[in-house]
Amino acid sequence: MNGTTEQIVWFENVRRDNVAEVGGKNASLGELIQNLTPKGIAVPPGFATTSAAYWHYLDSNDIKGRIASLIAEWQAGKAGLAETGTAIRTLFLHADWPDELSDAVRKAYAELSARVGSGNLAVAVRSSATAEDLADASFAGQQETFLNVRDEKALLNACRQCYASLFTDRAIAYRQAKGFDHLKVALSIGVQQMVRSDLGSSGVMFSIDTETGFDKVVVINAAWGLGENVVKGTVDPDEYQVFKPLLKNTSLRPIIARKRGGKEKKMVYGSTCEPTRNVPTSKFERASFVLDDDAVVTLARWAVLIEDHYGCPMDIEWARDGETGKFFIVQARPETVQSARKLSELKNYVVKRKGNMLLAGLAIGDAVLSGRVCLIETTKDIDTFVDGSILVTATTDPDWMPVMKRAAAIVTDHGGRTSHAAIVSRELGLPAVVGTGNATQILHTGGEITVSCAEGDEGFIYDGSADYEVETVDVTELPTTRTEIMLNLANPAAAFRWWRLPCDGIGLARMEFVIGNAIRIHPMALAHLDSLKDADAKHQIEELTAGYDVKADFFVDHLACGLARLAAVVYPKPAIVRLSDFKTNEYAKLVGGREFEPSEENPMLGFRGASRYYSPRYRDGFALECRAIGKLRGELGFDNVIVMVPFCRSVEEAQKVLKVMAENGLARGQDGLKVYVMCEIPSNVILAKEFADHFDGFSIGSNDLTQLTLGVDRDAGELSDLFDEQDPAVKWMISHVIAEAGRSGAKIGICGQAPSDHPDFASFLVDCGIDSISVSPDSFVTVKRKVAEAEQRKDEAGMSQHTA
Repeated sequence: MNGTTEQIVWFENVRRDNVAEVGGKNASLGELIQNLTPKGIAVPPGFATTSAAYWHYLDSNDIKGRIASLIAEWQAGKAGLAETGTAIRTLFLHADWPDELSDAVRKAYAELSARVGSGNLAVAVRSSATAEDLADASFAGQQETFLNVRDEKALLNACRQCYASLFTDRAIAYRQAKGFDHLKVALSIGVQQMVRSDLGSSGVMFSIDTETGFDKVVVINAAWGLGENVVKGTVDPDEYQVFKPLLKNTSLRPIIARKRGGKEKKMVYGSTCEPTRNVPTSKFERASFVLDDDAVVTLARWAVLIEDHYGCPMDIEWARDGETGKFFIVQARPETVQSARKLSELKNYVVKRKGNMLLAGLAIGDAVLSGRVCLIETTKDIDTFVDGSILVTATTDPDWMPVMKRAAAIVTDHGGRTSHAAIVSRELGLPAVVGTGNATQILHTGGEITVSCAEGDEGFIYDGSADYEVETVDVTELPTTRTEIMLNLANPAAAFRWWRLPCDGIGLARMEFVIGNAIRIHPMALAHLDSLKDADAKHQIEELTAGYDVKADFFVDHLACGLARLAAVVYPKPAIVRLSDFKTNEYAKLVGGREFEPSEENPMLGFRGASRYYSPRYRDGFALECRAIGKLRGELGFDNVIVMVPFCRSVEEAQKVLKVMAENGLARGQDGLKVYVMCEIPSNVILAKEFADHFDGFSIGSNDLTQLTLGVDRDAGELSDLFDEQDPAVKWMISHVIAEAGRSGAKIGICGQAPSDHPDFASFLVDCGIDSISVSPDSFVTVKRKVAEAEQRKDEAGMSQHTA
């Protein structure tokens, strides 16, 4: 820019250090155009009025002093916020445009229309305050945006309303809370060519996981039509997650999550009197994903480029032109919540006792809170809100800001992760569950509930006050250990919570949890859908697999993505994925499963683990598991995944399983694939040397090994006193197989419950020379410390013997 006295400036002539002149939003658009359009990122052209133009507008109408007086009266308690805001906005709306300023706006608009080659070009008119989008304040939605503005008169009217919106009640309250001087914040107006996303799609993306701060994913929300519905949270969008470290490889498609939203309506162009309007989406639009894989990856790569340029996590708005299919970035600002958190601090909430689950939605944050409900249906009733209550409403917009600040937690019917309710809740540090669907119908004022956001992506509302604990740990203070401490993980939805733990990988990722929760369909029912006799199961499968022409692909995609979210947490460290280990009675409970499972008296010792994989009863289902692992390692790129075979009874069975795996594209050693075996049967210990000839490593399953060593059903209540993983016979088994694995050059770890339930057991394992110990996340800190102490004692004992 040539100076601060210019009243109009084109986006390409400003940069991010021009916030004082054109505000954060417009400065960022100029930064993008100057630096990232050469790298392939498209930004619609436009211009901005400057802060000098704003002050000129005030001075020409002699209203600056009157604004100061009105603010002073409010701060002194002589006037209410609503009264003050209305009076100030009236000053702006009744003011006249200075001739030279209105002429400059008209001239720039005509030039923009000429550049694009369209008379009366449709533009977006956006407010850009000179204090917004800073590292410690997002000012999300504080000022107004006007879409599909088409002529000079409408443009000047929209600009006047933008100026007035600097003093909405919510903006006044927000600046006061953040300590900004109301008369030192100016407003710039951005005038930008509209993207025809009314005919296409739009949304928001973050270059960081907004709930956990996991910095290796891009989270993308998408809906049909203009983007206001996504930003305001009045529509439930699609959501995609992409793993950033693998995006550099153009042969990969590292999309690790897809969730189809309801997308019940879309915003489109309207008339002159009503420039935009909402219309219902079609059945096809609601059932379809907004973005295909190529589009998701393109947007994710743009997010990484923008983040790399700015040097911080970013909050980005995008739009897709329905006429050309091209993507555009229409806003980019620093993410202000997770990026400000102390990375070394891990706060873990554990719900111990809870009431009946009443509702579920998207979890915002990771906290748990109990309290009383205060149901507010419209902003007209916010004066009835009881401070410190849990706010329950259909949806929020910036007008709700004053009451949201007084809430202890927030629950909404509608909205996604990038909705206004979600953004503000994060900034205020409040737990929130959004998009529940019918919270306003189920919950009532005065009711006692618990809001839990500590159980993964999904947030839950429980009846009554729950019993929960919270622990804060500084992970930088944890000791280092030679023995690798890994994690047992099963739930992809909760995996990102643990990314800050300094673990050495995943020692056990349970495939059956993903199948049982994310897929819910028996793989043989998908492989043999045409011959399935259960009509009800067929109907359920059709509903669950909507959008998939080949139903088996649903199983492969969802299993690959679920496991990818687990592997992503520790990448490039190893992630050991155990092949499915359901028992027959558990498999039978899956949709369509009863036709394919035998009835067994004792499923615990029956048709489970390795014996299934080569059997005609399950071989086609196992082929789908192999396809999913192949996609996980190949197409998605998670070559850190190690495959583990459970309940392998004999060396002959090991050979059969490895042969079937190779036939399905998972040959041991090919493309670096390692295959481990669970050590949970006495035969695995007795023939450890022979098993080591066929596998790259062992993982001790102390539960089953204890069961079969002592002859005690681990689920038998009458024999619970006899089930002891620290029994001398069990410890002999464990010490023996560790020694045999060491002699054979095979890696060996333990993934059973013993180290988690009995941290002292870790000392025994260290003395035996185990390579790794894999524990549940909530036991990680305790076991890590116990292992460090055990290693120190072992070292000291060794030094004493050497000295002697």
